[in-house]
Amino acid sequence: MKLAVFDFDSTLMDGETIDFLAEEMGVSQQIAQITKKAMQGELDFYESLKTRVKLLEGMPQKKAVEICHNLPLNLGAKETIAELKKNGYKVVCFSGGFKFATEYFRDILGLDGEFSNTLHCKNGKLTGEVGGEMMFDFSKGTMLSVIQRLLNVCPKNTLVVGDGANDISMFAYAEKKIAFCAKEILKQQANIIIDKKDLREILSHIKSL
Repeated sequence: MKLAVFDFDSTLMDGETIDFLAEEMGVSQQIAQITKKAMQGELDFYESLKTRVKLLEGMPQKKAVEICHNLPLNLGAKETIAELKKNGYKVVCFSGGFKFATEYFRDILGLDGEFSNTLHCKNGKLTGEVGGEMMFDFSKGTMLSVIQRLLNVCPKNTLVVGDGANDISMFAYAEKKIAFCAKEILKQQANIIIDKKDLREILSHIKSL
């Protein structure tokens, strides 16, 4: 058994889900500034997530779902996941983003599972509150260790791919640590660095996977 874990925003998907939602609410600049600092490790992830989601308060749930179902995938996402599965990997997604997106793309991408956060809705609108499995900067590492125990997979047989500071925690549990078009803080923790925005570049390392 082998395990591959991908981040979603700016890894499997080209961009940050919350930035696409921000455009609809006219709060792009405020949210983008916070996102940038959070992904560079300059802000506490939990506090930054709560602050950003609060700016989405009042957005119609239907519109949020529509936006999340129309996000652009990065080049090679489907092919890379399919190839990893052919090579005996279970492939899952960990995202500090939202279920509206990750549950939808789970089936499109052929993922074996996804773990993310839930935007709270009431009376058909976003309340500005969020909760879930990926709220903290340590959440991905914690979840990865749980899944490794459940599947009896060791770090040697674990591959992780991410781009931002909140991916650092899962790097500690994997032998193959891929920084994909990543922030410098994550590159420093990686042993494979890919700067070309094409996930199929991962497959060039397949012999060593």
